[in-house]
Amino acid sequence: MRKLLLCLMVASTSVFAQTDPIITQSTSNSTNTSFSESKTTVHSPPPSAIAPAVTVINNDVCAVAASGAVQTQILGISMGGTTTDYNCERLKLSKTLFDMGMKVAAVATMCQDRRVWDAMMDAGTPCPIDGKIGAEAKTTWEANPDRTPRKVVEKK
Repeated sequence: MRKLLLCLMVASTSVFAQTDPIITQSTSNSTNTSFSESKTTVHSPPPSAIAPAVTVINNDVCAVAASGAVQTQILGISMGGTTTDYNCERLKLSKTLFDMGMKVAAVATMCQDRRVWDAMMDAGTPCPIDGKIGAEAKTTWEANPDRTPRKVVEKK
């Protein structure tokens, strides 16, 4: 009986669990310090070749502007300039002479181009030379072939 009573006591005490919560206190303290230092030194600017701005002010100028630049790690070169369009100048001069009433001078200016000279001869109206026009001009041209304009070499 004693054993039975002992078993009952053990069983009854284990049925009644403690209902109070378990409290655990914990404190954690952490400190993190970080330091970084960086320094950049530039001894020279990066290489740069800049093409010059070449401007032709208006469209009444017979010039074409061009510029360019090339840069390597060591050497940079930039250049610019203009090129004259002589055929454009010839047309403008001829038009100006014609507008001033100097028609023979305007035709003589145009005849400095071999293509115009050939066309005038083919049409039977030779270019003026030494103040002569018509048949007299044709005779003078035939007597002086070294004075004819140079042929234009066409680019292909």
